[in-house]
Amino acid sequence: MSENEYTSRQDQQAAAPKHWYQRLSFVQWLLILVLALILFGVGHHIYVQHDEKNYAALDVKNKKTKEVRIKDGSSTQMMAQTLKKDGVLRSKRAFNHYVTSHNYSDLKAGYYELSPNMTVQQIVTALRMGGSAVPTDSKNVVVVREGETVDNIAKEVGEKTTFSAASFRKAANDPKLFKTLQEQYPGLFDSAAKAKHVRYHLEGYLYPATYTWRDAKTVDDLVEMMVQQEYIALQPRFQTIKKSGMTIQQVLTLASLVEREGIDNDSRRTIAGVFLNRIDAKMPLQSDIATKYALKTNRTNLTNKDVQSDNPYNLYKFSGYGPGPFNNPSVESIDAVLHPKDRDKGYMYFVANLKTGKVYYSQSYDDHLGKSGDLEATNESVGNAADSANNAH
Repeated sequence: MSENEYTSRQDQQAAAPKHWYQRLSFVQWLLILVLALILFGVGHHIYVQHDEKNYAALDVKNKKTKEVRIKDGSSTQMMAQTLKKDGVLRSKRAFNHYVTSHNYSDLKAGYYELSPNMTVQQIVTALRMGGSAVPTDSKNVVVVREGETVDNIAKEVGEKTTFSAASFRKAANDPKLFKTLQEQYPGLFDSAAKAKHVRYHLEGYLYPATYTWRDAKTVDDLVEMMVQQEYIALQPRFQTIKKSGMTIQQVLTLASLVEREGIDNDSRRTIAGVFLNRIDAKMPLQSDIATKYALKTNRTNLTNKDVQSDNPYNLYKFSGYGPGPFNNPSVESIDAVLHPKDRDKGYMYFVANLKTGKVYYSQSYDDHLGKSGDLEATNESVGNAADSANNAH
């Protein structure tokens, strides 16, 4: 290449237009970098703000339970780490925010059966109630969980013990055993003895706890262990129940509804107030929990035909308390009925967002319809997903 050709090429390169980034000065590049960092920081802040207040479940379709052990002395952060590692929690940040913002300091160690379809509120509620002192999957124990029915308990008894599920169901409705328990635990079954059209006379009276079934020689012994714990829990509340104007059967019936309708103690107390307001107004309670029990179904979304069922447990069609409890509620739910909240606000209706668990209350039917309409698409979607998951299993 000649010197003239080399010089010519240099001139062409110098004359060629520069790309935009080549024309920027050092100061301009610095400003762009600072702006990018600011935008990233703002975006990250928005994400964190949204994530920590998103209490949704990890997977609403996955109801398969997992045993999770929360160790003694675990901090909130350690609990979040365990829950995340065991695959039942969507966000550690959301868990920590929920616990901190509610000032909860009573989360307990123990063994828990949790599932990915549980919201942060539901997981925290479980941890506040306390778990089992021994592994729940142990073949030596039977776990009665809050809100479980006699049929639920019988299934586990049949799977874990030498007693059959059928024998447990029979014992829960055995008139001879019922009379023996009535004499053994005075005052507990007075109202239950008068109840008519009940599916199981002992529904509602089997205390949620962990039982070493090998201590029971017969299935009746196992049932008696559960009833004994119920008596121990309720006996100090007999006078409060009497002052409420309700019978034990009625208190346990409402408690079994608020157990499943609410997501924490606060919402259960308010929902209990709604039910009591409706009873005073002689309005049907219209609880899906009751109708599902009547129809023996776990479907999330009920049909118009479902709520027209003639089953006496269907509280869409029949007013009052119904025959009796729909499951075996926790002491917290019993106390929610005995100490309801916000009755003076005149709430007569409520609807929950099935995705977030938040409950909305209304005084008028029109307001309730509006809130229900706003949630219809979300709740139908969540319900269909849950029902599909149930059918798959």
